[in-house]
Amino acid sequence: MSVDFNGAVVLVTGANGGLGQEWIRQSLERGATKIYATDLQQREWNDERIVSLVLDITDNASVTSAAQTALDTTIVINNAGVAFREPLLTTDEETMRRVFDINFFGPVAVSKAFAPVLKNNGGGAILNVTSVLSWLVVPPVYSSAKAALWMATNALRLELLPQGTAVVSLHMGYTDTPMTKALNVRKNDPVDVVRAGLDGIANGAYEVLADKLSVQVKRALSEPVEVLYPQLTGSALRFDQQPHILAEQASA
Repeated sequence: MSVDFNGAVVLVTGANGGLGQEWIRQSLERGATKIYATDLQQREWNDERIVSLVLDITDNASVTSAAQTALDTTIVINNAGVAFREPLLTTDEETMRRVFDINFFGPVAVSKAFAPVLKNNGGGAILNVTSVLSWLVVPPVYSSAKAALWMATNALRLELLPQGTAVVSLHMGYTDTPMTKALNVRKNDPVDVVRAGLDGIANGAYEVLADKLSVQVKRALSEPVEVLYPQLTGSALRFDQQPHILAEQASA
């Protein structure tokens, strides 16, 4: 189901961050007439088309309030998230639940709250930023939350189909935002990632693979598990130190 951005009203979570600002900029370029820029704190945007809205996606009352306020929303972009790089076995339960609250339960809560809003406005679309790490355990706790969001996105896609709401998952590798500032790795340009996501909504895609790494990892899911995790074969290197393994498969 394709969705037209001309005249759209778009709600973006995590709008104050680097990727969030790009969602706003490109949505307006494509013809959106209003943006609900939501985050934990209000921000002055100096653009009458942008409405700053306080939203804590981990708080049910806050999510409900946002859905009751932004009743004209036609597209929801679940962009908010938090990075966490510690191992699963050494992460305490409270921290693990916090990571899941932001990266899984939050986007699901927003999707559920806005489903009736989108239905009333003709169907619309939901895009969940799920990451290539939905399919690759690097790092474990964060990836587990993103994997859960990927599966929930699949469920939402089927459950919202009867009301005409498109549900899109966006997968990409490391992207140049404040969240990845400390990482010395090759990073995607946020402009390219957001363009791919918005193209997916406009063209009726169910799943958007925004970079070569996402294509490679998705393809490897049908291969033996050792392809994604070569350390299982006795290799001392982690997957992210052996990108050539999947690159060779992608070119085959």
